[in-house]
Amino acid sequence: MKEEENAMSGYVHVYTGNGKGKTTAAFGLAVRSLYAGKRVYIGQFIKSMKYNETGLDKDFDKVTIEQYGQHCFLEHDPTEKDKDMALDGLEKIKEILNADYDVVVLDEIFIAVYMGFISTEELIGVLDKRSGDQEVVLTGRYASEEIMAYADLVTEMKEVKHYYKQGVLSRDGIDR
Repeated sequence: MKEEENAMSGYVHVYTGNGKGKTTAAFGLAVRSLYAGKRVYIGQFIKSMKYNETGLDKDFDKVTIEQYGQHCFLEHDPTEKDKDMALDGLEKIKEILNADYDVVVLDEIFIAVYMGFISTEELIGVLDKRSGDQEVVLTGRYASEEIMAYADLVTEMKEVKHYYKQGVLSRDGIDR
């Protein structure tokens, strides 16, 4: 096939599994797209910390990054506010998926689904109403079978070995 025939045509990517690298892969695709002159939106569900990658908008004017979370669930049990923030994020995504963005990343969206904040049906309903030529990347553990069947590309990150089990927490510039 000619490269023109392989042009962006609105595919849905899923990066899931228990292995490291889902968000990293999504941000890598975002950077690649930015260097190609594309407009990128990154919505991070469940997250509120300013990780190194959230500074991407300081170096690129064609990227928007927003977060729809208040704290890490490792530090507290989910609250109604967590659910409300996820639902607010989904409402914003409805607009974004019909705005002038070429690539839309919904980071950790599957955790919001897994926690029951957003249903699989709601997520698919929002994706069904997007403009036809946006590339959409969905990340997080626990992607449902329905979402994986819906997507055009599914990559499962499998943990084989991780230094976290040796007591090494996230490292600046590598894990965050």
